[in-house]
This record gives sequence, C-alpha cells and structure tokens, in this order.
Amino acid sequence: MAGRNNTEVVIGDKVIRLGGAESEEYMQKVAAYINGKHDEYNKIESFRRQPADMKSVLMQINIADDYFKAKTQLKELQEELEVKDKELYDIKHELIATQIKLESKEKMIKKYQSELAGK
Repeated sequence: MAGRNNTEVVIGDKVIRLGGAESEEYMQKVAAYINGKHDEYNKIESFRRQPADMKSVLMQINIADDYFKAKTQLKELQEELEVKDKELYDIKHELIATQIKLESKEKMIKKYQSELAGK
C-alpha cells in the first residue's frame, strides 16, 4: 500500500495542510484548480458581492458541475471507444475472411495453371 503523503498547499491565501495517498504534486494541482476557480469567479462583480458562505456554495456547485460534465464526457468517450473497437473487430474479421478467399482463389489459379501446363 502506498504511504501517506502530507503537504502544505495555499488555497485562497490560506495555508492548508493536506494528507493522503496522492502525491504532493497531485495535491498542489488540486489546490491550483481550486485557486483558478476562485480567481475566475472573483472577476465577476455579482459573485464578489455575495456573502462568504454563498460564495462557498457557488464554488461547490461549479466544481460539482465540472465533475459531472467530465464524468459525462468520459462516458461518451468510452461509448465511442466501444463502437470504434467493434468497428475495428468487424474490419479485422472482414480482412481475415478476404485473405482466406484470396488464398483459396490463388490455390485454384495454381491448380488450373498446373492443369493447363500438363496438357
């Protein structure tokens, strides 16, 4: 089992100590994502006027929205991959069937050529 990592990250001008199985780089990336969202929303005047608790709820909703959109996109990509895999399987099957037919025809040609040569 992987060890527990502890690291300090800065989120919204506050230093927070995080611990978990994830790497320090990953935890810093998560903190950077949250800070990016915070910066993005602080550019919106109506967001800046909200009370702190409402800002927190709006941020949570936005991050949850990002999560569900990413989850939906992943599902769509997985479904697309399954379709492509089936298409690839079908093409390979068709190729093998065509190769078998070709080999059969080549054998027939050789047979006819040897029959013609024997006459």
